[in-house]
This record gives sequence, structure tokens and C-alpha cells, in this order.
Amino acid sequence: MENLPAYVYLTFTATVVAAVWLFYRATNYSRLFLVTISAWIVLQSVLSSIGFYNDPASMSSRFPLLLLPPFIFLVSRFFTAQGKLFIDSLDIKTLTIFHVIRIPVELVLFWLFVHKSIPEAMTFEGRNVDILSGLSAPLIYYVGFVKNKLGKSVLVAWNVACLALLLNVVITAIMALPVRFQQFGFEQPNLGIGYFPFALLPACLVPLVMFSNLAAIRQLLRPKTITV
Repeated sequence: MENLPAYVYLTFTATVVAAVWLFYRATNYSRLFLVTISAWIVLQSVLSSIGFYNDPASMSSRFPLLLLPPFIFLVSRFFTAQGKLFIDSLDIKTLTIFHVIRIPVELVLFWLFVHKSIPEAMTFEGRNVDILSGLSAPLIYYVGFVKNKLGKSVLVAWNVACLALLLNVVITAIMALPVRFQQFGFEQPNLGIGYFPFALLPACLVPLVMFSNLAAIRQLLRPKTITV
């Protein structure tokens, strides 16, 4: 990983900052969110910096610590009264444009593949077409919320499709880990995601993207009028 060009690190770091800022904006500038996500990023940055996640021998037991805690926490928001209030208070327009971060993420994944850190299957040259979510986000935002010309059903369908694309790449990434159940990337396993700062992809970016889609779907399916 030490041979990666500086622009790969800079692009990914800028993407993390942009993602946190956009979601912070979607929360109407919640200090609690900002403090919580900042603490989580610091913790995972320290762990990945000391090599906690990049040992293949312990990856199967340690890698879930990147993804499962935020996943469980965010999904649990849908099952508590306070969590539902938080979800319904999010700005759906910002949640929609938030998905532009998926474009630089896909570029970073491609660069990691070029530098032999992850398998081709995790990129847009392989099984990952998640870049379509990022490319379509500005169009959905403009037509759906600026021009107000998209119905709820279209917006729900788009969010469901984006969620499916995300799940596809997450499953591919997990199946490309150098563990017993590996199915992809035997010539080049998914090792790069265990290193700093790229460990923040499963630890931070993936949960926020997933939550943005799920929160938008909940808002769109609720019997209320969305103000534009």
C-alpha cells in the first residue's frame, strides 16, 4: 500500500470529508451526529493504521468490526420511536444528492485494483456498477426535487435500485476477502480495504450510503407530502 499515488489518498480522504459534511447537513447540523461519527472515524483510523484489519489470519474475525457496529446501530434506528423521529427529520433532498460520493469511491476502488490492492470484481470493470448510483443522483435530485417532476414511486424505485447496487458490491467485497468462504479475487484478494484510510469505506461510507437509501425510502413511503 505504500506505493499508492498521493492522489488516491487525497481523493478518498476528500470523499470521506464530503460524505460526513453532506450527511451532517441532512441531519440539520446535528452535533450529536458529528461527534459520534467523528469518534467512530478516529477509532477505526487508529485501528486500521496499526494493522488491526490487514492480517489475513485474523481477518475473518476482525473485519466484521468495521461494518457490523454501524450497520446494527443505524438499522436499529428504524425500530425505536426516537430513531424514527431522527430518520423522518432528515432532509431527503440532501440524502439524494449525497449519493454523488459514490463516484469518487468507485474511482478509488479502480485505482486500488490497478495497484493490486483489491480484485477487479470490486470495480466497474468487474461486478461493481455502483457508479451508476452516483452518476444518476444529480439527475434524480434536479428532476425530482428542483423540477418536482418525479413521482414517489420513481424515487422509491431509484433508492431501491441504488440499495441493490450497494449490496452487490458489499457482498462481492466480502466474498473477495482472503478467508475460507472466498469466492472472488483469488489472484488478488481484497486486502486494500483493511488499510488506513480505506478501512473507512466499510466503516463509514457504506453504512451512511445504505442508511441514506433506507431513510429516503421510509420517508417516501410514509403518508405525507414532501415539501420541495
